[in-house]
Amino acid sequence: MNLGDLGAEVIKVERPGAGDDTRAWGPPFAGTESVYFLSVNRNKKSIAINMKDSKGAKLIRELAAVSDVFVENYVPGKLAEIGLGYEDIQKIAPHIVYCSITGYGQTGPMVQRGGYDSIAAAVSGLMHITGHEDGEPVRAGVAMTDLATGLYTYGAIMAGLLQRYKTGKGLHIDCNLLSSQVACLTHVAANYLNCKIEGKRWGTAHGSIVPYQAFKTKDGYIVVGAGNDQQFVTVCKILNLPEVSKDSRYKTNTLRVENRKELIDILSTRFSEKATIEWLQLFEGSGVPYGPINNMQQVFSDPQVLHNGLVMKMDHPTAGRIAVPGPGVRYSDFAMSHPKPPPLVGQHTVEILKGTLGYEDDAIEELLRTGAVAQHEVR
Repeated sequence: MNLGDLGAEVIKVERPGAGDDTRAWGPPFAGTESVYFLSVNRNKKSIAINMKDSKGAKLIRELAAVSDVFVENYVPGKLAEIGLGYEDIQKIAPHIVYCSITGYGQTGPMVQRGGYDSIAAAVSGLMHITGHEDGEPVRAGVAMTDLATGLYTYGAIMAGLLQRYKTGKGLHIDCNLLSSQVACLTHVAANYLNCKIEGKRWGTAHGSIVPYQAFKTKDGYIVVGAGNDQQFVTVCKILNLPEVSKDSRYKTNTLRVENRKELIDILSTRFSEKATIEWLQLFEGSGVPYGPINNMQQVFSDPQVLHNGLVMKMDHPTAGRIAVPGPGVRYSDFAMSHPKPPPLVGQHTVEILKGTLGYEDDAIEELLRTGAVAQHEVR
């Protein structure tokens, strides 16, 4: 999607009929379309190809030959069985940036396992450190491991294209869910690797910074973070707790971490005395990072979210007018491409065969007749 936002032509290869598994992930549905699928498939054309048919595999090789980037997410070795592995594609397209996205990598003891976000989040330790302090492990509210891997992949592809620009040669990129999520463990991993401190769940709090968490108010929650000692003094001033800022137990962040329970109890009691909006007004302009815990309605009516233009709207051929969150980046010298709606299964099959591969009508009809490809007719 991000490459498409920058103007790339993205061709999604799907199996005829059901297509991408996420098309069935619902409810909710917009008409007959999975809203989950709609949320992550803008700016793509869909060609429906039966890869088990030799004619279908041949079409994919022909597409690779005229493409810059080849992205696949099969268990290692599966595509090589039908002549679509990196070595196969490299022979006919030495310029190709071939990117494999798997659960665990291209080699090693777990490579034959399928990979889903929640499984990788569990194996990588993310679930172990997510949830209430005394509660069960918790899955993040969105597929953060999938998203992190996608963003790593996006950067890796751009680096691969730059490398090709310099050398004239393509390369193979190995992205996987496990490595992406372990890389994102940052300070929790470093705590263990350097100090043998086991990771734990902190709820909304932080293991190394106090206060930095959500506090319950009269009618909701506010998150406040004091990243340095001066910010902590300011927090105490706003809460009208001058004696706390002067208390020797809380003078430095290290001391505040050591005396976390007593301090959080004091702050929590004070935060519970006012409504969220009152606290937001008191913290405004203070220089202390703060914010409410918003639900979706509040997020998409937030003045800053509206100002940042984070919602993309487009007209889908069957679902009608849809809206999805767009990219979180803006560029000074150019605008994002106008978003194209997520495709129907095989919506662009004939268009791609004709326009990209130069197939004649009779050859296309033969491919359709034999089931090597399928075309979705938009009514």
